[in-house]
Amino acid sequence: MKTTDQLIHSAYADLTSCATIESLEKIRIKYFGKNGSVTELLKQLSSLSVEEKKEVGKKLNSFKSDFFVRLEKIKFDLEKKTIDEKLQKEKIDITLPARDENLLEAKIHPISHTINEIISIFGAMGLKYQEGPDIENDFYNFSALNIPKNHPARQMHDTFYVDSKNDDSVLRTHTSPVQIRSLQQKKFPLRIFAPGRTYRCDSDITHTPMFHQVEGLVVDYSITFANLKWFLEDFCKTFFDNPKLKFRFRPSYFPFTEPSAEVDINCKISSGKIELGKGDSWMEILGCGMVHPNVLKMSGVEDENLKGFAFGMGIERLSMLKYGITDMRGLFDVNIKWLDHYGFSPLDLRNRAEV
Repeated sequence: MKTTDQLIHSAYADLTSCATIESLEKIRIKYFGKNGSVTELLKQLSSLSVEEKKEVGKKLNSFKSDFFVRLEKIKFDLEKKTIDEKLQKEKIDITLPARDENLLEAKIHPISHTINEIISIFGAMGLKYQEGPDIENDFYNFSALNIPKNHPARQMHDTFYVDSKNDDSVLRTHTSPVQIRSLQQKKFPLRIFAPGRTYRCDSDITHTPMFHQVEGLVVDYSITFANLKWFLEDFCKTFFDNPKLKFRFRPSYFPFTEPSAEVDINCKISSGKIELGKGDSWMEILGCGMVHPNVLKMSGVEDENLKGFAFGMGIERLSMLKYGITDMRGLFDVNIKWLDHYGFSPLDLRNRAEV
């Protein structure tokens, strides 16, 4: 019995003096390893009398449970101490001076910067930010938007079809499906805009297979084309920071709006450079119109007194016109030097858009 008590006392003493996780593991092996002291003692129980076996066995089992509880507690404390010491060593002094100005500064991509500008402007104009999935079905991408079955946009040479069990799934060709989803909620008046990625089978100096669009939708009573005209003119003057911009609304055709128009702004083109708000040339920047009655009907809007206007524009085009980017493909090249030239500082307040 004395040997057992001495062994237990020695084990507790070793645990108390343990200072590292490595030494803690050595102590565990010393007493409870394959050839550990307690393990060997348990093997000798068979040589004891029945009474001694009960007494010693009970004491060793109780000790074993308590030993491992203490071991885990000490292990937890040691691990926490190690982490705290490491964090203290890696602590960053935020009062240190800024980095060398010659070091390369991280830049916001022009597309991200332009989207943030658009979010800020439309938010200030009372529109609510909305978004939808990149993969849409035929109804949301085509049918609900009054695009007939024989329309060229449905052809595989213009649209990316997704190979899935649902054979009418496509990568959305515009952000207009977000308008349909918003109309289906039937919460009027409705004032939303939806920026996002879109996809079409097209690639050249002015087109890419993946690009960004922003579309807007306003539905209420007594909405007219005059409201649309004022809204878009105000947006463009604010976005391009040019109150002298002139506008031309040309009659056009879109399946989802009637009447429809394309909007041009005046510009001057000289030596390959475009100056907006000057000269007698015109540059098309967006499409718009009054929401087609069939679109409202397909979206479940039954109140015939509700009218609305919609518009859509390419974010790449807006960015290129405003910031003098001549080749759209540069927007998608992994080129740090290009980004350093055309990118924007993260500290620019326009990159902190609030929806």
